[in-house]
Amino acid sequence: MAMKPLSLKLLAEVTDGEYVGDPALADTLITGMVHDNRNVQPGNVFACIVGERVDGHTFADNAFSRGACACITERKLENPAGPYIIVDSTLEAIKKAGKYYRSILDIPVIGVTGSVGKTTAKEMISAALSAKYNVLKTPANFNTELGVPLTLLTVQQEHDVAVIEMGISEFGEMSRLADVARPDFVVMTNIGACHLESLGDLNGVLKAKSEVFGYMSENATAILNGDDKLLKAYTPGNGIKKLTFGMDDSNDCWASNVKSDGTDSVSGSITFQNSVFDASLPAFGSHLIMGAMPALMIARLLGVDDADIAKGFATYRPVGGRANVSDTGFIKLINDCYNANPVSCGASIASLCSLDARHVAILGDMKELGTNSSQMHYDLGVLAAQKGVDCIVCVGEEAEHIHRGFLSAAPSSPAYHFQTKEDAISFLSIILQKGDAVLVKASHSMEFDKIVDELAKLVPEDVEPILPEEE
Repeated sequence: MAMKPLSLKLLAEVTDGEYVGDPALADTLITGMVHDNRNVQPGNVFACIVGERVDGHTFADNAFSRGACACITERKLENPAGPYIIVDSTLEAIKKAGKYYRSILDIPVIGVTGSVGKTTAKEMISAALSAKYNVLKTPANFNTELGVPLTLLTVQQEHDVAVIEMGISEFGEMSRLADVARPDFVVMTNIGACHLESLGDLNGVLKAKSEVFGYMSENATAILNGDDKLLKAYTPGNGIKKLTFGMDDSNDCWASNVKSDGTDSVSGSITFQNSVFDASLPAFGSHLIMGAMPALMIARLLGVDDADIAKGFATYRPVGGRANVSDTGFIKLINDCYNANPVSCGASIASLCSLDARHVAILGDMKELGTNSSQMHYDLGVLAAQKGVDCIVCVGEEAEHIHRGFLSAAPSSPAYHFQTKEDAISFLSIILQKGDAVLVKASHSMEFDKIVDELAKLVPEDVEPILPEEE
C-alpha cells in the first residue's frame, strides 16, 4: 500500500515547519500519519500532540522504535532516533498536511454531516459503493478537526473514493473541516437540536453546518434531507447542485413500503431517477432507510449498478453503540447509547415500539440542548408514552423531566426515575420481565454502556428488593 508521494521535505514545506535531521533522509516518502504511537506502522509520521493529560512528545522514542520515519513536534527532541519536523502547532500542521494531500487526490470525496445519523449514512454509503469501489471511510470517531485530516492522510493509491464524516459543535468548525476535506458530494442528514448551548437554535445549527458549501466546487452535489423543513427550503448556492431525499414523494429520492422484520432487517422501495430500488438492510430500525436513500443516490451517481448496490447493502452492519441488537436469553437488548438528542431518541423509540414485545425504554440525559433542555426532555417523555412505551426507566438529573412527561401522558404505566446508573442497575432485574424489548439510550457522557453491560448478563433475581414508588 502506498500514499501518493509525500516526502519529509515536502511535508515540512506544506506544514510551514523546519526539518531537523539527516539531510539524506529528507526525501523519505511517508506512508501515513498517526497521533497514537501504538498505531504506528513502518514509514508513518508520528504527530506529537500536547493534550490535557498526555504529552505526545514523550512517546517519540517509542514511535521511532515501532518504525516511524519521522515525528512532527512543537519543540526540539533530545537524542531522537530519527528526523523530525518542528512546527508552531502540531494540530495545525496535521490540518495543513491533510489539506495539501487532499489537493493532490484525484478521487471523489464524500462529506457526511447532520445532527443525527451521520455515522449510519457514512456506513451505508460505504457499503453501497463497496461492491464496485475500494472505499476509504472515516474510522470510529475520527470526524473532528484532528480526525478528518488524519483520515485523508490514510488514503492509499488503491482507494477509489473517500467517505468522510464531519461532526461539529460550534460556529467556524465546519469551515475548518471543509477547508481540509473539500468534498465533491455532501450528504446532510437533518438539522436537529444538537449543541444548542453554542449554536443557539435550529437556524444556528443550519448556519453552522452549511458552512461546508463554501468549500465545494461549482460542479459539486449537495444531497439534503428534504423532509427536514429547514433543509427543504435551503439553497446551497455557489452553483452546487441540490438533490433531496425523504419519505415524501416530492423529493428527488423517496422511500415507500418501509417495513421492519423484527430486529433482523428493514426493507423498503426507494425511487430515484425514475427507477425503483428494492432495498433490504440487515439491521434494526426503520429509520435506517433514511441512510440508505443518500447511499443509493451517490452510488448511482458514481456509476454503481443496482445489483452491486444490493450486494453492498447486504454487508452493512451498525457501528458500536448504535442500535445494536442482541438476545440475552432474558431480554431483547437494543444498545443505542452512543449518543442522544430529541430526534434520534424519537426514532429509536419508534423502532422499539414496532417490536412484538413489552416495550421498555431506559433513557438518560440528553446533553447540550441549551435553555429549552427541560422542555425537550419532558416532550420526549410524552412522545414515549404516545408511541407505546410500556415501561420507562429514566436516569439522571434532566431525565426526571422525561419521567414527568411520560406520566403526564400515561399516568398508569410503570415509570421510574433514578439519579444514578448504579441506582438504576440495582433495580433492573425486578423492573424487567423475560421477553422484554429494552432500549438503552442517552448522551455519550452518561456512560450508559455500563447499563448495557449489566443488562447483557442480567437474570431475574430470586429475592426481590423493594421498588421505589412509581410517581
